[in-house]
Amino acid sequence: MALDRQKVRVEGLHCVDCVKSVEKTISKFAGVRSVSISFATGSMEIEYDTDEVSLEEIQRAVRRLGYGFLREEVEGERVFSLSNREFVLALLSGSFLAVGLLLALAGQDPGVLDLGGWQITLSESLFVAAMIFGGYFPARRTMTAIANKSFVMDGLMVVGALGAVLIDAFAEGAAILFLFSLAELLEDYSVERTRDSLRSLVDLKPKMASVKRGDAFVRARVDDITVGDIVLVKPGEQVSVDGIVRAGESTVDQSPITGESVPVRKGVGDEVFAGTVNREGRIEISVTKESSDTALSRIIQLVESAADRKSDTARFIDRFAKYYTPAVLLMAVAVAAIPTLLGQPFDVWFYKALLLLLISCPCALAISTPISMASSITSAARNGVLIKGGAYVERLEEIDTIAFDKTGTLTEGEMEVTDVIPLAGHSRADVLRVAASLECLSEHPLGLAIAELAGKEGVPLECVESFQSIPGKGLKGEIGGEPHLIGSDRLFETASNPLMDKKRSLERQGKTTVFVGKEGEPLGVIALADRVRGSARDAMLRLRSGGRYDLVMLTGDNEAVARRIAGQLGIDDFRANLMPEEKVGAIEAMSRGGRKVAMVGDGVNDAPALAAADLGIAMGAAGSDSALEIADAALLGDDLSKVPYMLDLGRRTMRVVRSNIVAAIAVKLTFAVLVFPGLVTLWMAVAIGDMGVSLGVILNALRLARVK
Repeated sequence: MALDRQKVRVEGLHCVDCVKSVEKTISKFAGVRSVSISFATGSMEIEYDTDEVSLEEIQRAVRRLGYGFLREEVEGERVFSLSNREFVLALLSGSFLAVGLLLALAGQDPGVLDLGGWQITLSESLFVAAMIFGGYFPARRTMTAIANKSFVMDGLMVVGALGAVLIDAFAEGAAILFLFSLAELLEDYSVERTRDSLRSLVDLKPKMASVKRGDAFVRARVDDITVGDIVLVKPGEQVSVDGIVRAGESTVDQSPITGESVPVRKGVGDEVFAGTVNREGRIEISVTKESSDTALSRIIQLVESAADRKSDTARFIDRFAKYYTPAVLLMAVAVAAIPTLLGQPFDVWFYKALLLLLISCPCALAISTPISMASSITSAARNGVLIKGGAYVERLEEIDTIAFDKTGTLTEGEMEVTDVIPLAGHSRADVLRVAASLECLSEHPLGLAIAELAGKEGVPLECVESFQSIPGKGLKGEIGGEPHLIGSDRLFETASNPLMDKKRSLERQGKTTVFVGKEGEPLGVIALADRVRGSARDAMLRLRSGGRYDLVMLTGDNEAVARRIAGQLGIDDFRANLMPEEKVGAIEAMSRGGRKVAMVGDGVNDAPALAAADLGIAMGAAGSDSALEIADAALLGDDLSKVPYMLDLGRRTMRVVRSNIVAAIAVKLTFAVLVFPGLVTLWMAVAIGDMGVSLGVILNALRLARVK
């Protein structure tokens, strides 16, 4: 046994029934272990025993059904091109139909064939030719489906055309099959536009890269690059791997992965992702992940699987269609038979039965939800948001409460200086000069923030001698021959009461304080606090507007810190001093109170809370395997403004889904009612009642790709 797994593309899948027909046909091959087709992407994954069946045999079977079969890396043919046989046959069908109609309308329609008294005119011959060309693929798919004991919608059209011939309506029979074949082409084109937006993510994956071999860089396939290799990326080139910058500096456009609008500065030690674009300088990258395991590869895999993860609405529609189609067939038989048995003209009621069959085709209803969800999920991914399935898109609309972790989510988890307060006789620059001179010799986060501020303000640093760290208290060193200190007030035997009062006041605001001075003589005090994330204020403002959402902050920090951050961001409800299990308890309490809660956190530390929420949203997940796995949705960057975008996208998607379902049902019911007074013709049933609705549903779903 030699098992092989292949991923190929099947073109021309314009409805869910097409997918089922192909899967059923291929699964009957000896040696085929599994076959699964994604309607959202048009991809087929197949596992088979190469000793029993070849990929070429499977390809021929797919093509016999009337669908295209392509390797994933091969570019497909255009829908409206002469290389597409369906387009060519539809063109011929339309040409014969048009000439036949012109002859019939002009009255120049001689008989060309006499079949035992039944004369076939030239126009009718042309209509028959139009039916043969227009009905070739639908008839072939119908016959294959019958052989597999399954059903496809093409069969309704074939039955409708044959029925039209039986009642001598050649022109209408030809119109049915031509319009159906044309509508299928338009539908294929529209569906492919949705799939192309998803495939554009795949196209971000680089194929080649410059990798170091010996003392030189050579071009190599990205799939052949291994962890530890060194890759060169020149200005304007796409980063081909996930890795760490080991040499050089540049700005990198990360928008294809994280949705960030502004390029990010990258230097030695910084992480870069495959699929991003190097804007300026040359950088060398040490590879940290295989090509199949990069952030981009994981995102593509998750988006593809998410597009086929059905929502509750989609599952309901599937169950509905399962019973709907047989019911329609029985109704059509009843409409043709019952009036005839009661003495009504057979041809009149047979015609009405054909109309009901064509109008009632459930294609539009079946694709209304999956095509909308696929469009929405792909649009989100292109904007730096990963949503793991249609069920979570539906849930976005239900959310009324959003809980945020503080550190690393609302704040950056990095300290910044908020206050520099000198004592009388000293200046702000004096305090910063001494503090930064001492702290630049330390790696403490508070020290880094002080040194950063001194650099920004152009404060010169002094030479420090006899430097020492005093555990639990601070730092000490000689500046200008005099001992200087920075740290807690315990370093200073006498601290002025006004300064201690100021220290207590600052700490009540949730700030951390450090004293600066000579031994026994404070020069001033510096206050620091966790830096609020730049995108947090705008995100909270947008979420508060309209009063749709309740905002809650959950943090393990003390109440003073929590109050300060909540006040800065306009969050009224906050819970402080929480352990991870207490965050879970807070979310469960809100859920028991009838709220639908989304939890936004930065990954591993918030995993229990993310899991407990109705919707878990992970921050900055592009570089985190665990965050991508844990959450129901993920912001691939650190931009909190994507939270209101995601919620808005969810609401819009569900509006589109509902409008698609309502429109499909309303149009079909209206046309079904109009059948009985004779206000609907066969071509109207196909062009408007069936394929017109399907196209409308698809085009409506495509609007979601424009949501920003």
